[in-house]
Amino acid sequence: MVLKLINAHSCSPGTTFLFEGHAVTVTSNDISKTGKHGASKCRLECREIFSGKKKIIAVPGDTRFDVPLILKKRAQVLSLDGAKVSIMDLESFETLELAYDEELKDKLVAEAQVEYWDVESQEKVVMRVF
Repeated sequence: MVLKLINAHSCSPGTTFLFEGHAVTVTSNDISKTGKHGASKCRLECREIFSGKKKIIAVPGDTRFDVPLILKKRAQVLSLDGAKVSIMDLESFETLELAYDEELKDKLVAEAQVEYWDVESQEKVVMRVF
């Protein structure tokens, strides 16, 4: 579900938007001056939330992007199995099996509480809460 629209000029570091169907977070935004033919250009360096791939997007400054609704939820770790972690949502008591980043592997232990994000029906464990 799209929350709102945002211009490329307004994308500051930390802003999340949808680009080609993928949720990306801006790491830097270089804005050029307006030229003799009009609009300024923005060079956005972004990182995909779910895959971690780096993207560089060059667009006119008035280009509009969709900003997704990001639901940040708490859960308790039940078990680890390879590249997936089994968690239980602390509000709905629903059990989920989600992907996680390798740097979180040492911090994810049974009964630890974590935060996971739900972005456009994709879910991922993001960080350790407690």
